[in-house]
Amino acid sequence: MTTWFRTYYEDEDLWLYFEADDEGWAARQVEVQGQNSRPVTAVSLEEVLHLRDRDDLAAMSHYERQFGVLAEGPMDGWRDQPQAAEISVEEFERLWAEARRTLGDSA
Repeated sequence: MTTWFRTYYEDEDLWLYFEADDEGWAARQVEVQGQNSRPVTAVSLEEVLHLRDRDDLAAMSHYERQFGVLAEGPMDGWRDQPQAAEISVEEFERLWAEARRTLGDSA
């Protein structure tokens, strides 16, 4: 079952939002930072795998500079993180669209 959730890293003033797949791995990830909630990451496992399988290292490096790096490994234990909470798919999609628009425009 797909799960959408958020956690917070106070030291970095960073909210992390995840869409986790049936096995608990990050399928998509959005990070926003600071009081103005500036998007810093909006990365997709599907896109990363596509680049890995069909493009070169330069294309992957460009993607990572533009959209960030996806968390690796299962997202077990996320409920134990500060201010962790499940969120709705609608909230995640809104954040995703906003972050992709912002980071896409910064390319």
